[in-house]
Amino acid sequence: MLNTDGTKPIYVQIAEWIETEIMKGHFESDQKVYSQYQLAEMYTINPATAAKGLNLLADEGILFKKRGLGMFVSVNAKEMIINKRKNQTLKRLVQEVVLEAARLQMSEDELIEMIKAVQNEEGEQ
Repeated sequence: MLNTDGTKPIYVQIAEWIETEIMKGHFESDQKVYSQYQLAEMYTINPATAAKGLNLLADEGILFKKRGLGMFVSVNAKEMIINKRKNQTLKRLVQEVVLEAARLQMSEDELIEMIKAVQNEEGEQ
């Protein structure tokens, strides 16, 4: 799960993994998520690194802290994650694709057709 050779910090990977678990419905609103110590044991990482990932999500409002009890999933966490991923991750990827298409002198129609073709391929799987 964690890519220790990559450029993405481990705490960010932890935060993204928890987001994905929320998106898949493995954690519901008001449900407690793993503690920093559980995450540290699961992934053989420093508890401080795991805590940094949890705190990142708390700073974004996706998780909230109950003093003495741990971190819990916020009511609108799933919607917040969807919006964040659409407006940050997906938008950045689309910008890269559009720039590359321009460098290759592809028309907008060609690019849209390519996207539709890939979407159809994914739908068949």
